[in-house]
Amino acid sequence: MGWVILVLAVAIVGYAIVLYNSLVKNRQLTEEGWSGIDVQLKRRADLIPNLMETVKGYMSHERETLQAVTDARAAVQAAQNGTPGERGQAEGLLSGALGRLFAVAEAYPDLKANTTFIEFQEALQTVEDEIQLSRRYYNGAVRNLNVSVESFPSNIVANSFGFTKAEYFELENEADRAVPEVSFAR
Repeated sequence: MGWVILVLAVAIVGYAIVLYNSLVKNRQLTEEGWSGIDVQLKRRADLIPNLMETVKGYMSHERETLQAVTDARAAVQAAQNGTPGERGQAEGLLSGALGRLFAVAEAYPDLKANTTFIEFQEALQTVEDEIQLSRRYYNGAVRNLNVSVESFPSNIVANSFGFTKAEYFELENEADRAVPEVSFAR
């Protein structure tokens, strides 16, 4: 009878160790995912001053648009140590401002033909794609961690060792959520 209790206790401790290691792994994957997002966001922030210098000469009449991008970049830098939610909100504002900048740039044929502007536009698009990939990876890692933290019996181990749910990274851009307007009028 004593052996059965000993084997059962060892099995429970062993299972708790497996759950703990799984939680640690999921937390590390989440941190790795956040690091990937952070790198891409930094790359984008570093491209913006050079893009702005290229655009300023052509778009001297568009002070509001240029100022919106500058202000949004400053907000992103201020939120650099913030939570994923805070970063997502600031990055969403920057994405919107950049979108308006490129929309206004359509009215300047000389700017659109400028090879430096085209290169920056392509580099920003590449970075945006990388941000999207990094965001998907991070949010998947967050999902796995959050499931482990909330699921039984791993939630017992998670609560015992202070594991908490992580926050998803969402870019707050109202244009992404808007329903497209379709018109078949001629």
